[in-house]
Amino acid sequence: MSESNDIDEGFYSRQLYVLGHEAMRRMGTANVLIAGMRGLGVEIAKNVILSGVKSVTVQDEGLAEWMDFSSQFFLLASHLGQNRALSSLSRLSALNPHVHVSAHTGPLKETLLQQFQVVVLTDSSLDDQQRFGTFCHSNGIKLIVADTKGLCGQLFCDFGEEFEVLDTDGETPASAMIDHITKADPGVVTCIEQRHGFVDGSTVSLSEVCGMTKLNSYGPVDIKVLGPDSFSICDTSSFSEYKKGGVATEVKKSKILQFKPLDEALVDPELLVMTDYGKMTKHQTLHLAFQALHGFVKRVGRLPKPRSQSDAELLVAMVTELNKVSHLDQLDEDVVQSLSFTACGDLAPVNAFIGGLAAQEVMKACTGKFTPLQQWLYFDALECLPEGNGGEGEELTESTCSPRGSRYDGQTAVFGSGFQERLGEQKYFLVGAGAIGCELLKNFALIGLGAGEGGHITVTDMDSIERSNLNRQFLFRSQDIGRQKSEVAAQAVRVMNPNMNITAHQNRLDPDSEQVYGHTFFMGLDGVAAALDNVQARVYLDGRCVQHQRPMLEGGTLGSKGHTLVVVPHLTESYGPAKTGSQNAIPLCTLKNFPHRIEHTLQWARDQFEGLYKQAAEHVNLYFRDAAGFLERTLSRGEAEALEVLECVWGGVGGQRPQGWEDCVGWARRQWETLYNNDIAQLLHCFPSDQLTRSGLPFWSGAKRCPHPLTFDPSNTTHMDYVVAAANLYGQIYGIVGTRDSSAIRSILETVHIPAFTPKSTVKIHLTDKEMEEERESGHLDTGRLEELQKKLSSPPVNSAALQMHPIDFEKDDDNNFHIDYIVAASNLRAENYDIPTADRHKSKLIAGRIIPAIATTTAAVAGLMCVELYKLVQGHRKISSYRSSYINLAVQYCVLSEPLGPQRFTKTYNLEITGLFYGNAVLYDGSNHTERLVKSVSDVVSLVTKIEVPQHLHMLEMFPSFAEDKDCETVPPIRYLFR
Repeated sequence: MSESNDIDEGFYSRQLYVLGHEAMRRMGTANVLIAGMRGLGVEIAKNVILSGVKSVTVQDEGLAEWMDFSSQFFLLASHLGQNRALSSLSRLSALNPHVHVSAHTGPLKETLLQQFQVVVLTDSSLDDQQRFGTFCHSNGIKLIVADTKGLCGQLFCDFGEEFEVLDTDGETPASAMIDHITKADPGVVTCIEQRHGFVDGSTVSLSEVCGMTKLNSYGPVDIKVLGPDSFSICDTSSFSEYKKGGVATEVKKSKILQFKPLDEALVDPELLVMTDYGKMTKHQTLHLAFQALHGFVKRVGRLPKPRSQSDAELLVAMVTELNKVSHLDQLDEDVVQSLSFTACGDLAPVNAFIGGLAAQEVMKACTGKFTPLQQWLYFDALECLPEGNGGEGEELTESTCSPRGSRYDGQTAVFGSGFQERLGEQKYFLVGAGAIGCELLKNFALIGLGAGEGGHITVTDMDSIERSNLNRQFLFRSQDIGRQKSEVAAQAVRVMNPNMNITAHQNRLDPDSEQVYGHTFFMGLDGVAAALDNVQARVYLDGRCVQHQRPMLEGGTLGSKGHTLVVVPHLTESYGPAKTGSQNAIPLCTLKNFPHRIEHTLQWARDQFEGLYKQAAEHVNLYFRDAAGFLERTLSRGEAEALEVLECVWGGVGGQRPQGWEDCVGWARRQWETLYNNDIAQLLHCFPSDQLTRSGLPFWSGAKRCPHPLTFDPSNTTHMDYVVAAANLYGQIYGIVGTRDSSAIRSILETVHIPAFTPKSTVKIHLTDKEMEEERESGHLDTGRLEELQKKLSSPPVNSAALQMHPIDFEKDDDNNFHIDYIVAASNLRAENYDIPTADRHKSKLIAGRIIPAIATTTAAVAGLMCVELYKLVQGHRKISSYRSSYINLAVQYCVLSEPLGPQRFTKTYNLEITGLFYGNAVLYDGSNHTERLVKSVSDVVSLVTKIEVPQHLHMLEMFPSFAEDKDCETVPPIRYLFR
C-alpha cells in the first residue's frame, strides 16, 4: 500500500469499515518511530504495523533480559543478551507485508526524529520526554508518550499548535425522513421517525423536499433540537409551502485542536482525562507520582524495589514536595506507596490496554480521523493486589517479589511468587480464537496462565483462517490461510511460552457439544473466557457458566468501541438472556413494497440471493431424496407456504430447468424484467402515483416513496452487472459453467424473448405485515394450482441423482464468486426504482454481509482489560468494588471503568428433603412428585436440583449442605435454596 497508495481491501477489510478509504490512504504515507522495545513498545508497534502505515522504525539500545519476557511477546529465550529491537524485527515485519519495518539500535537524536511524522516514546526518562517534546512541538512532529509501571499506566499526546480533526467520531452521519416543515422563522421540521438522532448544534442538509424546494439548494444549516422528532432550521417564512417528502442528513464538520508542549502540559491539571471517575484523586496523584518516579530514578539510579518500605517513603516524600507547587486538595499517599511497591513490574495486560490506546493515537495523528487525547490519561488497576492484608496465599515482601531469573519476573515483582504458582495451576476454557481470542491467548502465555503443573488451557473455535483475519488476528500469517484458527493460535502461543499447556478444539459451543463440554468438563474449570462474535453464543456460554458456578470473562468490540464484563458467581450480575432484536427488524411489507433506505434494498437483495440460489436448490435436493416425505412435510406447513415451496421445486425439476448457459442468461434477463419493471408496474397499478388515502392525504408520502419502473439498457453497467452475476449464480446451482464476457452475454441477450406484461386488477398488495399474515391464514389462494403441483411432483424423475442441485452459501469475502456482485447490482437497481441513493460496493458489502467493523487497537485494549479482571479472579477477590466493567470508545478516547452491578436475587423454596442417610449415601425425597432417589454425593444432589425447574440463567447462591458424618442420622430438615 505504501508504494502504490492502493489499498489491499482483502487484507484491511474489517479495518476499512472503521477508518474509511481516505484515512487509510493518508496513513499509508506516514512514517512512525517507536522508541523502546520492551512489552509496551512492542505492543504499540504490533498494532501500528497492522494498521497499515508506510513505515515503522523501532528503536532500542537495550539488551533482552528475563524481566522483559513477562510482556515482550516477540522475544525468545535465544534472544537473551541481544538487542531488543533487532530481536523483534523479523516477527514485527511478518505482521504486515505492506509496511516497511526497520530497527535503530543507536540513541535517540533530533536528526533521527526529523525523519518521522509521528514519534512514540516508551520507557523514556522525563528529561528525554521534555527535550524531544519541545523539539517535536516546534517541528510539527506529533508526539505520543506512553509508559506503564506495574499496575499503572500513563499516556500523553501533543499534536502541535493546530491539528485538524477531519472526522471527530467516525459515526455514520445521522439522517431522518421529513414529515412536515412549517413556514415560519425559524422553520420547524417534524420527522417521521420517533428519534431523528441529531443533537443541538448539528448541521444538516435538506434534500428531496417537495414544495419548499428552496431548501434543497440552501446548503448546510445549523439546527436546534426541539424534541426527539423535531428541530428548528433557518427562516422559511418567505419560502413556498411545504408539500411532502424530504430527507435531513447530518453534515460532519472538521475541528481544529490546539495542544500544549509536554513541559507546559505537565503543570496543567485541566488536561487530565479520567478513565475511572471513582479514582479521580488517585489519578491526579498519579500525575505527580509518575514525575516523582522519574526523579527517583535520576537520584537513585534505579526504580523503587518491590515492596521496599524505605523506597516507598522516599517516593511519597518526593510527591509531597511536588504537590507544594501543584496544590492538590487531596494527595493519595496509598496510591504513591502502591506505585512504589509495584513500579518494577511489567504486566502484559496493562501494556495491552495502554498499548492499544497509544496505537490508536498514532493512527489519529497520521489520518486526522477521530478525536485525539487532550492530553494526559492515567490508568491503574491497583485493586488487583490482594484484598486486605495479603488476601489468599503468601504475604508480599521484598523476598517473595524479588527476581528469580524467570520469564515471569516482571509479574512476580507485583504479585509475588506464590501468585505465579496459582496462575500456572489454573484451568481455563477459551471460546473463540479470533481477534480477541488471539490477544487473550497472547496474554495468557505471557502471564503463565495454565502453564504450570496441573494447569491447562482449552481453546475451541470451529472457523478456519481467512485472509481478512490477518489484519487483526495477529497470531496468524498468510501461510496459515485455510488452517484451523484454534490449532494455529495454540502453536503460536507455545512459541511465546514453551511451558503452555494448551489443547485446541474445533467444536461449536452449543447444546450439540454438551457431550464434550458437559458437567464434568465445566466442574473441572477455574474459569471461562468468552471471545465470541454474537450475542446468542455469549448467552449460551453464560448460562453454562451460571449453571456450573464458574466465573466468566466476556469482551467484545465494534470498530473503535469495546466493552468488558466479568461475571463472578454470587457476586456480580451475569451476562443474562438475549435481548430481543425484533424492534430492529425491517417489516416484510417494507422490504417487499415500500423500501425507503438503502438498508432495505440491501436486505431485499440478500433475501433474493438466499431464496434463488440456496433455498430453491435445497428444496429440490430434499425432494429428490424423499419425494413423498418432502411433499407431506411441505403441505403440513400450510397451503400458502406449500404453494410457494412447490412452485420453487417445480421450477428446478420441470420444464424451466436450464439446459445450457444461454438458458441461464435468458432466465437472468427475464428475472431483471420481473423485479425492476413488471413488479413495480403492478404496484403502481394498485396504487397510482396520485393515489389518496381515505383521509384524503397522498398515499405516496412519508416513508412510502413512489417507485418507477426501469427499462433494461445493455449499455448500462448496473443493468449488465445484474445479468452477469444472476446468470452465473443460476448456472452454478445447476452445474453449468458461465462467463464474465459481457460482449458474449450481450449477444445472447439479443435473442432473449421478453413476454409483454399487463398489470392485473386482482392482485392484492399488502400495506402491513399484519395484513400479509391475515392473508396467509385466510386460505385465499390458488388451491387448484397447489393440487396441480402436487400431482406433477408425486413421482420424481427417474434420473433424480443426475438432477441434484448445488445450493450456494453466501460468502462475502470472495470477490470472484459473484455473490457481492449480485447484491450490489440487485440492491442498487431497486434503489433506483425508489429514488433511494445507491451504495458503493464497500458499503453494500458491510450491510449485506453483516460485517462487524474491527481494528487491532480496540481488540488489544479489550483483551488487556479482560486479563486485568482475570488477575482478580485468580486472587479470589470477594469484594464487588474490586472488579470493573468497562466501556471504551477509542475514537473519542472515552474510557469508563465502573463497578459491576450485583446480582438480582430471587428466593425459591423447593420441597426437597433428605429422608435418610446411610453408609454415606442419601435418600432425596421430592415432594412435588412424591418420589425418592438414592444419591451418593452433594454434587449429585446439586446436579439433580438444577434439573428440577431451575432455569439455566439462575445462580445457586447457597450450596447444598454437606452430608452428615453420622451414619445413623435419619432425617435432615428440608433444604432451602437461594437462587439468582
